[in-house]
Amino acid sequence: MNVSLFDTAPDFDQPIAVLKHCHDRIRKQLRTMQQLAGPAAREAGAAEVQQAATAVLRYFSKSAHQHHEDEEQNLLPMLAETAADADAALLERLTPEILDEHRQMDAVWQRLQPQLAALASGAAATLDAADVALYQELYLGHMDKEESQIAPMAKRLFSPAQMQTLGNAMRIRRGIALPEGA
Repeated sequence: MNVSLFDTAPDFDQPIAVLKHCHDRIRKQLRTMQQLAGPAAREAGAAEVQQAATAVLRYFSKSAHQHHEDEEQNLLPMLAETAADADAALLERLTPEILDEHRQMDAVWQRLQPQLAALASGAAATLDAADVALYQELYLGHMDKEESQIAPMAKRLFSPAQMQTLGNAMRIRRGIALPEGA
């Protein structure tokens, strides 16, 4: 039996699985952020706090931003072009909510980012526990909505060609070369 000890991401040929994998990584970073805002951070060594803060900062500054762009620039518009009837009505209701949640998360991130940067630099700083809790609450509810409504809709409605288009857009956004013949 071949078992991997690494958390490998699915290939962009499965873009919905990649988005789900991103959600799993977001959950992991949210847990780390929660630990950085609590008593565990005061008990951890300075180097460990710096390393954890750097990882969270890096993830939410780059990867999470790309993830939101995947949804806003590709996934949701492609669904809007494809959905009909009840799917279209649901998407019409959910899209403004999802976009608003992105804006809300970005606003909270603007408060958390300098706090994390201070921790990452080794400064004697703390994370605002209320902002961390709000950020976590916003993200968890948001991801649940996408995983329970948007992802199943995309899996059901998108053709293989649409999945390839979505995956290729995600590759390009991340500076990953397209596969031969794409």
